[in-house]
Amino acid sequence: MNIYTANELTELLREYDPTLKLRTIRYYTQLSLLPPLELVGNKRVYTDKHLIYGKAILTLIRTGETLGNIHHVLKDLSYEDIERVANQLEFINSENVLHQETHLINASVAITLDTNLSPAMKQKVIQSVSQLFPNGDSHNGN
Repeated sequence: MNIYTANELTELLREYDPTLKLRTIRYYTQLSLLPPLELVGNKRVYTDKHLIYGKAILTLIRTGETLGNIHHVLKDLSYEDIERVANQLEFINSENVLHQETHLINASVAITLDTNLSPAMKQKVIQSVSQLFPNGDSHNGN
């Protein structure tokens, strides 16, 4: 098990988000997005587990999730699932995410469309998908 100070954890996570600040890591810890610090000897430290959680948080942030939603998602996932989310971080191109719109079809279904689609085509896609799920009205979740 590797151990890290808050500064070291921040530096490791900056590989994935160069704008990440030390105070952000402390804030995530305060919000319980990151697990409680581990006690090693008489010091409280971050570990590889915190690094995985940090990567998962950054992954979910890049997909547009709010911190509140991230908190709910992470608390309901097993550690193995959190690792899977964390391992997706390298595959998410934030530029692509920024050029997409998410439309909520109903409480269970959301679709993501490229902003380059014409408004008429977007509406056709939304209507087609909405017809497949008659239990909810189409809402723009943008």
